[in-house]
Amino acid sequence: MPGVPTVRVQEAPFDPGAETAALSAGRVDVGGIASFVGLCRADDGLEALVLEHYPGMTERAIRTIVETALARWPLTGCTVIHRVGRIRPGEGIVLVLTASAHRVAALESCAFLIDWLKTRAPFWKREEFAGGGERWVAARADDDARAAGWESTAG
Repeated sequence: MPGVPTVRVQEAPFDPGAETAALSAGRVDVGGIASFVGLCRADDGLEALVLEHYPGMTERAIRTIVETALARWPLTGCTVIHRVGRIRPGEGIVLVLTASAHRVAALESCAFLIDWLKTRAPFWKREEFAGGGERWVAARADDDARAAGWESTAG
């Protein structure tokens, strides 16, 4: 029986180890946990990535994505934490954890979640560079193609 999924949008950094321990604590039905930690890169002299969102709307969208994963794979638990605000290179942006009795469900659902979060969660990203330059991050066609691939794939 799956636990209640954890979905948080927050400014504070997250601790992947602590979140993994919390997901499996006291659970004997967890055979494996898949994880993805997205980090801020320092491409092209990036000083910070600023993520904006609409509180409430973003959490609802992420919960809908998580519910889709729970319906497609036999998960025993799921954690999705996405940061907002100013994030510096090397800091975590997103954490996705999926727990299941078996590795395939955990791994596939984790990949699905990050692909759909990347394209369907309402975040706006602005890059800040040394010297004061900045630019908004546009959607990428390859991210859209990966996410669309899950449309025709049964879990």
